[in-house]
Amino acid sequence: MPTITTELLTKFDVPGPRYTSYPTADRFVEAFGEADYLQALEQRRDGPAALALPLSLYVHIPFCESLCYYCACNKIITKHHDRAAPYLRYLAREVDLHVQHMGAGHSVSQLHLGGGTPTFLSDDELRELMAVLRRSFDLVPGGEYSIEVDPRTIDESRLATLAELGFNRLSFGVQDFDPLVQKAVHRVQPAEQVFALVAAARRLGFESVNVDLIYGLPKQTPESFDRTLAQVAELRPDRIALYAYAHLPERFKPQRRIIAVDLPGAGNKVAMLARSLAAFDEAGYVYVGMDHFALPDDALAVAKRQGRLHRNFQGYSTQPDCDLIGLGVSAIGKIGATYSQNAKTLAEYQDALDQGHLPVVRGLAISRDDVLRRAVIMALMCQGEVQFEPIELAHLIDFKTYFAPELAQLRAMQEQGLVRLTDTGIQVTATGWFFVRGVAMVFDKYLQADRTRTRFSKII
Repeated sequence: MPTITTELLTKFDVPGPRYTSYPTADRFVEAFGEADYLQALEQRRDGPAALALPLSLYVHIPFCESLCYYCACNKIITKHHDRAAPYLRYLAREVDLHVQHMGAGHSVSQLHLGGGTPTFLSDDELRELMAVLRRSFDLVPGGEYSIEVDPRTIDESRLATLAELGFNRLSFGVQDFDPLVQKAVHRVQPAEQVFALVAAARRLGFESVNVDLIYGLPKQTPESFDRTLAQVAELRPDRIALYAYAHLPERFKPQRRIIAVDLPGAGNKVAMLARSLAAFDEAGYVYVGMDHFALPDDALAVAKRQGRLHRNFQGYSTQPDCDLIGLGVSAIGKIGATYSQNAKTLAEYQDALDQGHLPVVRGLAISRDDVLRRAVIMALMCQGEVQFEPIELAHLIDFKTYFAPELAQLRAMQEQGLVRLTDTGIQVTATGWFFVRGVAMVFDKYLQADRTRTRFSKII
C-alpha cells in the first residue's frame, strides 16, 4: 500500500469522468437515432462471427418504493407494484425488436439488472423477465449474472429465488451504517439486516457479494465513517465499491432535500477516503482500480493480477470487451463502433415501442480518433499501462508524435510520482493507480477542450 498524501488527494479533488466508455455519455447526440442503431445491429448480425462473440445485457428497472436523497439514477418513485407488469411487457417488446434485427440465440456472458430497484419486481415478475431473456439469448455457463439489491426489499427466501434464476453475483446498497446518516439521506436500514442477508447469500452459494458505500454524505464525519468501515471489514463482502458523493442539486432534484450545511467539508472528505484506503488494505482487500476493492481470491482481483481486467458501463469486469445491449428506460448500449441510449422517460419509452420502434433517442458513431483514444484510456484504466508499439501497429500512428501534447502533460505527473514514462510506454505507478482517472483524463480530447466539468463526480 503506497503512502497517499493529503496533498495529492486534495490536488485531485476535481471533477472527472468515470470512463465506463469513451467518449463519455455526455457526448452523445440526438442526431444519432433508431436508424443508426438498427444499422449497427444488422452489421453485427451479418458479421463473420456474430453468434460466437458473446454479448453483455443491461436491463434497467426504474421503480423504487422510496426516495434516497443522494440518488442521481433514473428512477420512478412509487408504491404501486402493479406498474411493474406493463413495464415488463414493454421490455419483452423491446427484446423482440432486437431479435427481429439481429437474430436470436446470441451468447450472453454478462447480465446486469440495475435501477432503480430491480428487486421492486416480485419473484414471479423476475421469473417472467428471465424467461423473456432466455427465450431470445443464450446465457452461457460461467458468465457474470448480477443484480442490484436494496436490502429493505428482500429476505433469504427471495435470495434463494435469485439463485434459482441463475444470478451468481449480488450488489447490496449500504452507503453507510450510521443511523444519523441514514436518516439524513432517507434510507434507513439496520446493519443487522445487511449482515443477515450477506450470510444468507453465502449459504446459497453466490459467487460474489458486493457492498456499495458512499463517503461525503450529510452528517458523516471521519470518525463516524470509521465505524462503518469497521463494520464492513467484519461483514467481509467479496467486493466493495466506494463512491464519493457528488452534490449536484441543480441537476438532480432529490438532492435538494439534503441540507448543504450537513455535508462534510473537503478536508473531512479527503480524510474519509484516506482512512478508507488504509482500512481496506489492513482488512486484506486488493485495490482493483478507481473506487473498487476485492478480496484476493475474488475473480475481479484475480483478473487484475493477470492483466485481464476490462471496463464497460457496469464498471470493472472480468469479461472480455464485448457488445452491450441496453434494455429499458434510459439504458445505454454499445454495438460495434456506436453507443446508444434509450428514452429517459417512461412515456417516451413506451410511446416508441407502441409504434413499433426501438426507443433509441441519442447516441454516437465514434471516429477513428475516438477508437484510438478509447484504447489508450481503457489500457490505463484496466491494466495501468500503455505500450506504444501495439497501439501504433493497431492504429497506424507514431504514438510520441500523435500524443506529443499529452505526453508533455504526463511529465508533470511523472514528477509527482504518478506515472513512469519510458521509450516504449507509460506505466501508472502504485501511487498513480489511486488517481488513474486523472491520468486517463489527459487523453480525453473532449475534456481537454471543455473545462466545464461540474457535470462529473469528483475523481476522489
